[in-house]
Amino acid sequence: MPLIPQSCPSCSSPLVVTQLNCTACGTGVVGKFDLSPFFRLSPESLKFLEVFVRNRGNVKEMERETGESYWAIRRQLDEVITEMGMEAPQEDDISIRRQEILARLSRGEINVQEATKLLSQIKGDRS
Repeated sequence: MPLIPQSCPSCSSPLVVTQLNCTACGTGVVGKFDLSPFFRLSPESLKFLEVFVRNRGNVKEMERETGESYWAIRRQLDEVITEMGMEAPQEDDISIRRQEILARLSRGEINVQEATKLLSQIKGDRS
C-alpha cells in the first residue's frame, strides 16, 4: 500500500485525512482526523527509527550495526525529532562537529592533516 501523500499534487498545500473505511464491512467514517507525527517522516527517517527500535535505543548497538559514530547517530535522531515537528534538544553544534571529526580520525577515515583542516574550519565558522 502506498504511503499517505503529505501535500496536494495540484497546489502543494497540506492534505488532511477526512474519511476512513473498514476493510471488512465497508463502513465509512467521515470527519477530520489528525495523523501521528510518524506519518511526516521520510523513508530514510523511518528506516533509521526501525534500526533504533530494533536496537532498543541502544546507541552502542546501533554503532555496531550501522558503522556510524555516536555523534552521527545522535545528529540523525535530532533530525528525526525535528522532522516530526518536535523540539530537538539543543546541543552545541560545534562540539558535535568536533566529535564527528575526531571519531572519523579514530576510525581511520581521515588522516591527521584532514582532521586538522576540518577542525580549523569549524573554528573559523565560529568567528
